[in-house]
This record gives sequence, C-alpha cells and structure tokens, in this order.
Amino acid sequence: MNSQLKSGLSLLPGHAAPPSDREVRCAVRFPLMLPVVVACGSQEHTAFTRNVSASGVLFEMADPLKVGENIHFSLRMPGAVLGTPHDVLVDCQGRVVRCSMSQSQSQVAATIDDYQFVEQ
Repeated sequence: MNSQLKSGLSLLPGHAAPPSDREVRCAVRFPLMLPVVVACGSQEHTAFTRNVSASGVLFEMADPLKVGENIHFSLRMPGAVLGTPHDVLVDCQGRVVRCSMSQSQSQVAATIDDYQFVEQ
C-alpha cells in the first residue's frame, strides 16, 4: 500500500487508509478552527478542529490516535456561525475513523456518535 495519499497526506503505520479517493459525505463540513481538548480514556490531547459537520470532525494535533478509539470532546461553537446571540457549548462522544500525517501534525478524523448541548 502506498503510504503517500493523493491529498499530500502520509499515512501513519498501523492506521487505516481512507476507503477510496471518493468518500461519500453525509453532512456539510464547515471549515472551523476551534481549540479543543480530546479525551481518550485517561489521556487528554490538545487539538484544533480543521472542519466540523453534524456527523464528524477533523482534528489537527501533535500525537496520532488509534483508529477505533472512543473519544470525548466539547466544542464551543461560535454564535456568529450558528446564527445565535451566544456561543453554544456542544459535548460530544465519538470515535476515531482515520489518522494521517500532514507536515508535523496528525490529522485525526472522528465521527460524532452522540452530542448534547450544554446550558451555560
């Protein structure tokens, strides 16, 4: 298997490749760069989102995560993006579906399996 993808991303050893060059998107992705802490078991990783949709998120972080790992994270969605007067905190549960390298950062794609709006 070629470890260099057409997108310029390199696969990490032991991490799954995308199913094909033409992935089917289930939801519109919004290019949002939001700071986030991703929890996997007892470990926490600081990250930034690269894009967010109703069904998934792409993180950029220093360390890779394992495909299949369950994760927890909270996103503070800007009110300006949502069309609301205030930011909205969304508590999310998901799992890692893909991990690759781009320059010196890991690109971690995850599903959002469950979410809850948090009152502030």
